[in-house]
Parts: sequence; C-alpha cells; structure tokens
Amino acid sequence: MTLALSASLGGRAPLHATTTGRSGPKPCPLAVPRLPCLIRRGTPCRLAPQAQSGSTTSFGSQPPGGDGGSGGGGGGGDGQGGEGRDSSITAALLLAGKAATDRFPEEIAAAIRAGRISQEVLARYLDMLKNPFLSWILSFPGARARLLADPNFLFKVGIELGIGLTMKLTAEYTKRGDEFQSQLDFVLANVIMALIADFMLVWLPAPAYNLTGAAPQATGALSRLFSGCPENAFQRVQPGNPRFSLLQRGGAVVRNGSKLAAVGFFASLLGVGVTNGMVALRTSLDPTFVPLNAPQDVLTMAGAYGLYMASSANLRYQVLAGLVEERGIETLFHGKPAVCAALSFAVRTGNTFLGSMLWVDFLRLLHLQPKASS
Repeated sequence: MTLALSASLGGRAPLHATTTGRSGPKPCPLAVPRLPCLIRRGTPCRLAPQAQSGSTTSFGSQPPGGDGGSGGGGGGGDGQGGEGRDSSITAALLLAGKAATDRFPEEIAAAIRAGRISQEVLARYLDMLKNPFLSWILSFPGARARLLADPNFLFKVGIELGIGLTMKLTAEYTKRGDEFQSQLDFVLANVIMALIADFMLVWLPAPAYNLTGAAPQATGALSRLFSGCPENAFQRVQPGNPRFSLLQRGGAVVRNGSKLAAVGFFASLLGVGVTNGMVALRTSLDPTFVPLNAPQDVLTMAGAYGLYMASSANLRYQVLAGLVEERGIETLFHGKPAVCAALSFAVRTGNTFLGSMLWVDFLRLLHLQPKASS
C-alpha cells in the first residue's frame, strides 16, 4: 500500500489519500490527527502540494532534523528530542487549510521546510494569527520569537508591569502622604522609569525560539563573542537547533547583564535627572516648597542602579524565566494554562517584593542610603 497526501497551498482543498490495490485506486479520507500514528508506523508518506499560480513551495521536502547529529531536538535534559521528525506532519497541517502560506514570514516557512518547528508550535502560531492584536505583535521578530517559545509571554509582561505599577504607587503614596496629589509630577516621573526597567527585565531574559537554526551573522568583536548565546541561560533547545555549550549559556548571563546595566543606568539617569530638575524648578517658583529628600547625585545613582540591574536583577530573572517557569512550572503543569498563570503570578510577585528589599540593602551596602533609625 502506498499513501499519497495532497492539498492546496492556499488551504482550499481538503487533505486526502489514495490506496492502491488490485481493484485500482480508491479514495479514502484521512484525518490530519491520524498522521503521526501512520508515519511512525512506517507507512510511506509523500506530500504532494498541487500546483497553483504563484508560489509552489513544497513543505517537508527536506529531511527533518535540521542539523542532524549536531544537535537536533536538544537531547539531554531538554526534553525536545524527536520533534524535528514531525516536519512532514507540520507541513500537512499547513497544507490542510489552516492558513495560506503567503501569510507566513520567510523564516517561519524556512523553519517548516527544515523541520525546526514542531506541530504544536505551528498550531499555536496559527491560533495567535486569528487575533488582530497578536497578529500585529507577531510582525515584530523579537516578539514573535518570544511568543513562540512562551505563549504566556505577554501575560508575564502584564504581571510585571501591573505589580510594578501597584507597588510603586503604593510606595509613593506611603512616602508622600497628603502631598501625593500636589506632587504627581514627581510620582509620574518615578513610575515611568520604573515601568521601563520592569519591561526590560521581562524582555531580555525571556526564552526565545530560534527559527533560523544558526547563530546570526556577527560583525563586531563583541557581537562575535556572544554569537550563538541563548536569550536565557536555562532555556530549552528547540527542534533543529544545536545544543548550547556551557560557555554559551554563561555568555547569556553576561550579555543580558551588560544590556540591563545600560538600561538601568540610563533609566536612573533620566529619572533622577528629571526629579532633580523638577525640585529645582518648584523651589524657584515656590520658595515655601520643601522637598522630601535632598537632591541625589545623578551619576552616582545611575551607576548604582545599572550595577544592581546587571547583577541581582539579571540573575533573579534568568532563574525565574528559564528555570522556575519554563523548566519547572510549564513542564510540571503542561496543558494547564490556568495553573501556570496562577503560579507565574505568585512567583513573580514574590520576586518583585524580594527585589525591592534587595535594592534597599544594595544602596545601604554602597552607603547611598542610611539605615532606618530605630
């Protein structure tokens, strides 16, 4: 018995099969969910997309596995082995009418042909395209890589920003008391800088799905040094990608630390500078105005916050995103999004509270903030 599959690239014709016997070819319906069982049992399978005007790209024509024995599905403790073998199944899902190929970025189509994207990830991508907002977000490569690796990425961004906003406003109100409304300009400057830092703390250490299967071309010396490093030191290896070496995983910590140092430095530079400028302006316009604190040294505070972001914050969010969430929560509770969301909210809330305490201790360690008097 030979099995032939065919469907239109535009998704207008159904997926079908023909069986050949003594009485001649007979059509027999074939449901896409049955494909994995048929292929794994050794039944010959050939994808034959019908020719149409325009694109005639044939998916699944290349052997699955991408890089072969150099890495494949990640192996070892990554739990991704074998997914690259499903490239023909993934292509069948696409050709069965889930979406038109012209809606796909080139890197997505290339990843399907090379077997670097699993059936589950492709199905998730097609579902996200149905949402206009998510479809717009997916048009940005950085966001697309993070959403393919973690469908809850935007939810986690919302958690961090919501927690950061709530805690910052609570701290500002507690500190300013009855003068909170009259000093909203200072509050706004502090909150905006805090939200920028919170967003980057989620964005930079978040695991990202590598669709190209190779390290990007590096031009500068620093880029070549960190070429091939993952976004997160603990993230899994996706199908069709080589394994990360211990040096590359360590390089992810150093690279993200340098980025967070720059983010922290400039965020604090802008925040403290704007606050000091507002205090000076308010004092000149209203001689009776008494600021809550003396003006801070802009460069000293910016350097301190950059160092804190590169060290404590960087390490905590690397562990949180890669080890606690991806390898812990999302592995133990796979297929239970509500449980994963609740646990992510809990651990990120605790991490934010821990970070606030560590920041105060860090300032005291550098003698930039006096200890509270008894």
